[in-house]
Amino acid sequence: MSATQTAQLMDGTGLAGRIVEEAAARAAQISQHTGTSPCLATVLVGEDPASVTYVRMKRARCAKAGIRSRHIALPAATTTAELIDTLAGLSDDPDVHGILLQHPCGPHIDERAAFEAIAPHKDVDGVTAHSFAAMSFGLPGFVSCTPGGIMRLLEAYDVDLTGRRAAVVGRSAILGKPVGMLLLARDATVTYCHSRTADLPDIIREADVVVAAVGRPRLIRGEDIKPGAVVIDAGYNRGNVGDVDFDAALTRARLITPVPGGVGPMTIAVLLAQTVDAAADQLGIEHH
Repeated sequence: MSATQTAQLMDGTGLAGRIVEEAAARAAQISQHTGTSPCLATVLVGEDPASVTYVRMKRARCAKAGIRSRHIALPAATTTAELIDTLAGLSDDPDVHGILLQHPCGPHIDERAAFEAIAPHKDVDGVTAHSFAAMSFGLPGFVSCTPGGIMRLLEAYDVDLTGRRAAVVGRSAILGKPVGMLLLARDATVTYCHSRTADLPDIIREADVVVAAVGRPRLIRGEDIKPGAVVIDAGYNRGNVGDVDFDAALTRARLITPVPGGVGPMTIAVLLAQTVDAAADQLGIEHH
């Protein structure tokens, strides 16, 4: 790719809109057939402003898609045991089809223990060990929403992953690790990188696909992007800045996600689609 060319932007907003439309149509069908609308329970510990905003946005998207939401706001002083009790109760409630625990929950909460209190068939955010195992082994289950959104973007833009080298920068339990497993399942050769990786630029230069998910603004330099590579920037930092130096990468990549408007909208779209899937399963309705 010559310096005069620029990468094609991967439109997460447009694709997410189509996924949500499809989910809304399926939610309406479920409601019509069963008299029950899909229901997502959102659980929030404390009043972190960013988390409050995220949950409000997710509930608004649910309402637009014909998905009921039940919000449980717990005080900041809630203990791990109390949070687990709340999540176990929602797991046992037949009126709730999906559960989303907004994180971070606060330093005093054992988040892993809390996630594991969510029943696998209601883990529409893909955060339990059961869901990770299913993603790793190619078994039925719910994918982590951001990795699931990334894979849908790659499919929508006909990115053939077979034999391609993919560098995943980031190793979080709900983004870096699972997206690597999903790429591996599509026959990519995956290298996991992180903040302690030696010679990171050298690995990036060899990668046909780069997934940036480390949470460090512009960590990945544009000049290190292999010409013609596909760049997925799942980082979101202050000032609408991703983990990739976007302007420089734009002249080298073939496809790139903008920040915002790339990966972000896809995350919520997958959450809604999986909530509808969960409702269909629990209400005994077949779905694709």
